[in-house]
Amino acid sequence: MLVSGYRLRLRRLVPAAVMAVLAVLSVTSAVPASAAAGTTLVGVASARCLDVVGNVREPKTAVNIYDCNGQGNQAWTFTSTGELRVYDDALCLDVVGQDTTAPAGVQIYTCTGGANQRWTLKSDGSIVGVQSGLCLDVTGQNTANSSPVGMWTCNGQDNQKWRTSAGNVDTQPPTVPGSPRVSDLVCDSVTFAWNASTDNVGVAFYDVYHDGQLVKTVSGTTLSTSFPVVAGAAWGLFVNARDAAGNVSQASTTVPITPPHCQADTQPPTAPTRLVGSASGTTVTLSWTAATDNVGVRAYDIYRNDTKVGTVTGTPSVPPATSFIDSGLAANTAYRYFVVARDAQVNVSARSGTATVTTGASCANPVCAVTQVGTDTDLPWGLVTLPDGSILYSRRDADDIVHLNPTTGTKTVVGTVPNVSGTDGEGGLMGLAIASTFASDHWLYIMHTSANDNRIVRIKLENDRLDTATQQILLSGILRNKYHDGGRLRFGPDGKLYASTGDAQNGDNAQNKTSLNGKVLRLNPDGSVPSDNPFGNYVWSYGHRNPQGLAFDSHGRLWQQEFGDGRMDETNLITKGGNYGWPACEGTANGTGSCGTTGFLAPKRTYPTADGSCSGIAIVRDVLYVACQRGTRLYRQVISGDSLPTAEVYFNGTYGRLRTVEPALDGGLWLTTSNVGDKDSTPNNSNEKILHVALG
Repeated sequence: MLVSGYRLRLRRLVPAAVMAVLAVLSVTSAVPASAAAGTTLVGVASARCLDVVGNVREPKTAVNIYDCNGQGNQAWTFTSTGELRVYDDALCLDVVGQDTTAPAGVQIYTCTGGANQRWTLKSDGSIVGVQSGLCLDVTGQNTANSSPVGMWTCNGQDNQKWRTSAGNVDTQPPTVPGSPRVSDLVCDSVTFAWNASTDNVGVAFYDVYHDGQLVKTVSGTTLSTSFPVVAGAAWGLFVNARDAAGNVSQASTTVPITPPHCQADTQPPTAPTRLVGSASGTTVTLSWTAATDNVGVRAYDIYRNDTKVGTVTGTPSVPPATSFIDSGLAANTAYRYFVVARDAQVNVSARSGTATVTTGASCANPVCAVTQVGTDTDLPWGLVTLPDGSILYSRRDADDIVHLNPTTGTKTVVGTVPNVSGTDGEGGLMGLAIASTFASDHWLYIMHTSANDNRIVRIKLENDRLDTATQQILLSGILRNKYHDGGRLRFGPDGKLYASTGDAQNGDNAQNKTSLNGKVLRLNPDGSVPSDNPFGNYVWSYGHRNPQGLAFDSHGRLWQQEFGDGRMDETNLITKGGNYGWPACEGTANGTGSCGTTGFLAPKRTYPTADGSCSGIAIVRDVLYVACQRGTRLYRQVISGDSLPTAEVYFNGTYGRLRTVEPALDGGLWLTTSNVGDKDSTPNNSNEKILHVALG
C-alpha cells in the first residue's frame, strides 16, 4: 500500500524540514551511502521496486519492476505539482503519447508540466494518472524481475499498489492552516500567508483558493505566496493543507480582499443610444447601440418604469451584450424602459432615450408571469412541493425547515434539523426530497453538513412538525469542506434516492470509486445499497467537481448540473457507472483535448463561469431550466434526443443570483434567490425571494 512511510522529498524542503520528515518516515531497510535522494516505490504484489530499465538516463526509456538496489533509477521524488521525478529530479515519469485509454505505456521523459506527467498518490496505495484516471500497473499481474509497468483501469488489485518499507496507510488529514492574512495588496497582485499545519506524516502541499476556485498549489514548507488578482473584484481567500497520501485538511478561515484599481477613472461612459423594444405576448425584447468609455463599458442596467429589472455584464476583454429580454409581464400593459451604462469603477452614464412597449393580450411565450410568494432572511436551499401544492424549503444557515402556503403567504417553521453545522462557506442544511409514498409514510429526506461530515438523513413530518425522534441517519461519512459539498437530493422514477456530492476540495476523491465524494450517489429509501449499483457501493457516477442540480426527464434519464473551476460549468446526462472527467478535465477541455475522449463522458452543454455558476435544475415537459448564481439568470433548454441544442436566457440580472428551481404542481416553477450571505454560515443575514414562474 501507499503508506504513511512515504519518504517523499519535496523539491525545495529546507534541510531541517528534511531531517524532521526523515526522522518520522525513515525506511527500515538499509540503503547504501551512495544511494540517490528520493524514495523507492515498492510493488505490493512483487516486493520489487519501480525501476528505470537498465539504469538508462535517456528520455523515452521504459519502466519496469526490479529487485530494490538503492540506485538512482529507483529513487523517485514527488513534487509539489504532482510529478514523479527520477535521477535527482532530471526526468519525469510520463504516460507515452499522453494516452488516456488502457493499456497505456509509461516511460521517463523530459519534464514538461503536462497532465500526463502528474500523479496522485492515493491512501489505498494506488498511483493514479491525473490526465487519464488510470492506475500505475504491473502488466499482467507479473511479479518477476523486468516485468513491464504501464497504465490500466484501476481495479484495487495488489499489482496496482505501491509502498515503502515503513508500512501503514495514512488516512489522517493535516490540521487546519492558521492565521491566514494578506499583505502587499495592489491592483494586480497580493501576497497571502498562513501558519503551518501539522500532520502525522508531513504536510506535502498547500492549496490556495479564492471562493472555491483553486488559485495556486505550493509545497508543504511554503507558508506564503504571491499571485495575480483582478482589480476591483471582491475575493475571499483561504487555504487547505494536503499530505502526500492525498488527505486534505479543512479550510482556513476566509480573508476578504478587494484590490484597488490600477488607476483612478472618474469619466462615465456615454449614454446608450437607439433604444428600441418589441413585444411578443407578455415578453419584451430590448436592443440598443453600445455606449463608449475611456477605459471600457462593463455593464448595462435596464430600468422598467424607473425600477431596475435587469443587468447585462461583460468582462475586461468582452463587452456586455446590447440586448435584454424582459419576461413574465402582465398582458395588455404599457411599460416604459431606459438603459444606463457602467464602467469597472461604477461610473454611470446618463440615461438612454425611453422606449415604451405594450404587451400582447395573452402569453404566447415559454415564460409567462412571475409572482413573489415569499421572502426569507436566510438562504432557501432545498425545496419540495407537497401533495397539496404547498412547499417546504430548507434555510441553509438557520438549520430549520419552513412550510410555505404560496396562496396566502403563510409560513410555519416545522422544526430544526439536529446536528447541522455550517462550513463558513457552502455547507449547512441543503437538499430536501420526498418519495411518491410521502402521503402515507411522511418521510422527509434531508442532506446536511455536520461537524464532521456531510450526511443524508430522514425525519417524519407529522402534523406540520418535524418529529426529530424519528430521525434515521441513512448515509454518513461524506467528506465536508468549506466549499464543494454538493447537496442536492432527488427521487428517481425507479424509487431510488439520488444525491449529488462535491469533491470536498480534493479532486482525487472524484476519481476514487470507493469514495463518496465527487459523485452522484444512489441509495434505497432505507439507506441500503441497491443491488444493481455499478460498483457494489453507493456510487452511481463519478468524476464530478461540485454538482448541485439533479432532475429526471420523461424518459427516466438523470440530468445533472455541475460547477466548473474557472473555465466552464456543465450540464451532464448521467449514465450508470459514467466517469465525467474531473479533475483531469473541466467542461469540454483539459490541457490536451476533450472530456469526451475515451474513458470520459462529455457534458451536453457548457457555460462560461461568468455566465453560469449554476446550482439547481428542473425539468417540465422535457424542457430543462437551469438556475444560475454568478450568471444571475435562468436558462431554458429544450431537450432534443440526448442533446441541448439551444439555450434561452431569462431574468438576466432581474432577481440576482438564482439558487434553486423546482417544478410546481400547476406546471410552473418555484425559483429562489441567493444574493446575500451566500458564502458564510451566518444565519438570518440575507434578503431572499421565493418566486413562482408561470410557464406557457
